[in-house]
Amino acid sequence: MLPSKPLALIAGPCVIESEAHVRFLAEKIRDIAGPDFVFKASFDKANRSSGTAFRGPGIREGMRILEALKADGYRVLTDIHEPWQADIAAAACDILQIPAFLCRQTDLLVAAARTGRIVNIKKGQFVSPWDIRHAADKVAAAGNPNIFLTERGTSFGYNNLVVDMRSLAIMRSFGWPVVFDATHSVQMPGSGGAHSGGQPQFIEPLARAAVAVGVDAVFLEVHENPAEALSDGANALPLGELEGLWGRLLEIDAVTRRHL
Repeated sequence: MLPSKPLALIAGPCVIESEAHVRFLAEKIRDIAGPDFVFKASFDKANRSSGTAFRGPGIREGMRILEALKADGYRVLTDIHEPWQADIAAAACDILQIPAFLCRQTDLLVAAARTGRIVNIKKGQFVSPWDIRHAADKVAAAGNPNIFLTERGTSFGYNNLVVDMRSLAIMRSFGWPVVFDATHSVQMPGSGGAHSGGQPQFIEPLARAAVAVGVDAVFLEVHENPAEALSDGANALPLGELEGLWGRLLEIDAVTRRHL
């Protein structure tokens, strides 16, 4: 059964481009989704396709920006890539995210767990839905039951991802909240040569399908001008489309919760 609480939204830019940009997007998303949404932004994109691509402001400046946002009443999520980053990020954020490529890294999972923050584990593109339970068990065994599991597509040949909607039901059976990442699920990793491509026209169809299956939250990377985004613009949702999409997802969620 889904909890009675309505669908939650995790949204924001892929990476912190500037403090002003973070503030701008946070305010715009709050105007659309209300104060309970979770703002997401990365301080460092450590897994960019190219070593010359923009990575972000780094942990010190990134945490200063996110901590100020949290002080203004926003709930904040960021990802960490190494165990030493966990305590620093936990001081500024409500949720620590484990990137998909790192979802089996035991030391990282345990370090995140020990902060006591919610740990959002993104299922690796190479991991089956039933195997991601082992990652969650590592966090729980470290004394932290506050776990989210996120679906973001599965590798299907070269430069392509597909979403098996069965995985959402499988992961929900473990008892932890499940998130659907609708924007990374339409990513085409490395298809642009030195960067990843994407098929943003499929963000809404996949998000609608996931909500109909039954998820606790939807994850959307949002940008006011994806063509100018410094990271992952090819699969970002244009800010101007968020209000309509979010409204339609809430309508589907209301029906889904009456029947599950």
